[in-house]
Amino acid sequence: MANFTFIDLFAGIGEFRLALQSVGGTCLGFSEIAPDAIHTYCRNFKEDEDANFGDITKLKTLPEHDFMTAGVPCQSWSIAGKNLGFDDDRGQLWNDTLYLLNKVRPKAFIFENVKGLADPRNTEALDYILGRIQKAGYYAKVNVLNAYDYGVPQTRVRIYIVGFKEKKYLDKFTLAPATSGRVQLSDVLDGCDAKECRQSNYNNARWSLSCNEKGFNDYFLFNDLRNGSTTIHSWDIQDTTPREKEICYTLLKNRRKDKYGELDGNPLSIQHFQELDSSIERSELERLVEKGILKRVSYLYEICGERKDLSDDALWLLTQAKNGIINFDSLKSSKELKKRKLNAQYMLTMLENIGVVKCIEKRYDFKNTKISTGLAGVNRIFLPTCKIYPTLVASDTNDYVTTENVDADNIEEFREKFMRTVYRTGKYRQISKQEACRIQGFPADYLLPPTRARWMKLIGNSVAVPVIKMLANAVVNTGVFDGQGKIIVKQKHTSIHLNLSYAL
Repeated sequence: MANFTFIDLFAGIGEFRLALQSVGGTCLGFSEIAPDAIHTYCRNFKEDEDANFGDITKLKTLPEHDFMTAGVPCQSWSIAGKNLGFDDDRGQLWNDTLYLLNKVRPKAFIFENVKGLADPRNTEALDYILGRIQKAGYYAKVNVLNAYDYGVPQTRVRIYIVGFKEKKYLDKFTLAPATSGRVQLSDVLDGCDAKECRQSNYNNARWSLSCNEKGFNDYFLFNDLRNGSTTIHSWDIQDTTPREKEICYTLLKNRRKDKYGELDGNPLSIQHFQELDSSIERSELERLVEKGILKRVSYLYEICGERKDLSDDALWLLTQAKNGIINFDSLKSSKELKKRKLNAQYMLTMLENIGVVKCIEKRYDFKNTKISTGLAGVNRIFLPTCKIYPTLVASDTNDYVTTENVDADNIEEFREKFMRTVYRTGKYRQISKQEACRIQGFPADYLLPPTRARWMKLIGNSVAVPVIKMLANAVVNTGVFDGQGKIIVKQKHTSIHLNLSYAL
């Protein structure tokens, strides 16, 4: 095992440190500004908080070291964020990282970020980062990897930039072969017979959620806008008649047709329903509204009055009318509306209340139209036979697991058995703190804050430990740290200044 020193930038709760220490690394200090993360890091590594270099934007240099790691904040490049790139202050943290790289000049580094940084929309930004690395005299390689391929039951695609001061070591750098499915969901769930639930290797699902060995999905999606074989709708979990179910399916099958609007999903008027099925009456749609399955949507507005005291935003909204008619869908897809940060429904309601516009067409749509929200607080329920769990995120999700195995010969029986034995009986739950640790590759007994919101934020912002370990081991195997002998580190807890010596 090689001996080398490293510094842990944007350290989080210590995922890089866990990985690098396991392959012979000695940590000389870390940089982190989030109080919860700092406290968690120091508790787990029995580290004095004086070892924290603090805010990277204020650092002018670092102690000499062999290996630099940095999980640079990802929100600037994430689809889930605002995707502002270098226009976001957090995007500028790349410049601070690269400044320190050039200043201290370690032998190797690993930088991590979201996959979005490697997307075509961010080509210019990635080229800039790689250009800065090259100007600093380093040779680097970009790797887009899924944590599922390296020892966790989680789809988590991230970009890893690995670099060396000498090109010969980059030429020797080789990733370990992928081991997809080596760890599955049943392996990390408490109260689950992993052997009984574990899938055979012939099901080679990668980078996505999996299906079982009979070809059925290993999870159930609670959603009114989809209609897969394992999709559960609001009319499935409520007491509804066959007729009401039929009306719901009519809306589901037709709302995405272009003839009904400009969006990917459009509400339908009573006239549209009756064109599809002449027997449908408005009272039937209203009963589904009362049950909370459908909602009324004000769709077309007619300009019917004038006011001189309207705001600039209200005046702009009125200019969007065609032949005196404002289409609500057209407004929702307007870039200018988003730029102005306007709530179209609020503005139209306000204009209607003062007599400037009048709603002339109402339509019906599903009440639950946010795909990730799910139904009744549930987005998905994963069976223990599932190979892959979704990406853990800091904000948590409405995803649940069950340790109950559901086996059936056909999809109808599969759905019925799931609803009867799992959903109706409430035999499902959120993942626990210990399970979240295992899914991310941390020890199950890793010390984390007591409340779910706090520990989920820390775990969700972390990097999968086995991926970093694999990359760090690949760096070590190049021989870049060979011949250094035993490293002796003298450190005072009252100071971040380090006195280093090498016993050869």
